[in-house]
Amino acid sequence: MTQDILMKNDEPTTPTNDASRNQLNQYCATAKAASGTQLLDVVRQVLEAPAIYVFGELLALPNVQELKNGPNEKYFNTLNLFAYGTYKQYRQKPDDYLDLTPTMQKKLQHLTIVTLAIKNKCIPYEVLLEELEINNVRHLEDVIIEAIYADIIHGKLFQNNRFLEIDYAQGRDIPPGYTTKIAETLEQWVESCNTISNCIDGQITRANYEKAKSLKNKEHIEEEIINLKKVLKTQISDNDDAMQIDTRESSSMDIRRKPFKTKGGRLHNPSLGSHRSPAQKKSEAPSGSMNYLN
Repeated sequence: MTQDILMKNDEPTTPTNDASRNQLNQYCATAKAASGTQLLDVVRQVLEAPAIYVFGELLALPNVQELKNGPNEKYFNTLNLFAYGTYKQYRQKPDDYLDLTPTMQKKLQHLTIVTLAIKNKCIPYEVLLEELEINNVRHLEDVIIEAIYADIIHGKLFQNNRFLEIDYAQGRDIPPGYTTKIAETLEQWVESCNTISNCIDGQITRANYEKAKSLKNKEHIEEEIINLKKVLKTQISDNDDAMQIDTRESSSMDIRRKPFKTKGGRLHNPSLGSHRSPAQKKSEAPSGSMNYLN
């Protein structure tokens, strides 16, 4: 059975982003008026603070920038690493940075997970183990869960499939000069959107043309059907009239030509009249009548 760990938003978390930003602003206000050892202490406190995961505002202060070219260069490098870098970068050149306390080290690992989460929403355990330089899966899962409780990522651990699925990742500081790259990326995105929009407009135009053409053909066909019905109706009416005339003429001729029998069994046709000889007429005389003819 797959054992998955889902971290929900209602689980305990560290202070909200607003509270973290207020805390960072307090450190920045303190650092702005500090110098020497006091400034270095502020930098260390920010690196140790569990709720602070952005450092750009502090890094931009003029007196902090001055640390870059002096004996305290490692403070600037370490603060710059936490703002933009990863744990693997620290391990590649540890002499360029301060010796990290366990709290700083864990925090940098959390920031590394955030960097990976921004680039990929599904992170295999193998990638995490390599980037964080952890050789124990159980230790890796503990670090991930701590990052989720810190509210810098939200996600789900698929232990059997060995990957982390990211639902949310907090943003990190933007490196100097990176805004130009972001602007270029946005311009490319806008151009792609315009190209897609133009393609969609062309498809809509063609679809409307085909629709209008289809409607016109439909109307033409309907008109032809109506005209054909009218022609058929006229032909049927003419045929019916012709059949009625033929029927009346045939009936009239039959009546004129057909003989019928009269009383006494003789055929009679009124149209032909009566054609009898004098002998026939004499024989038809009543039997009781007197014959005055010799």
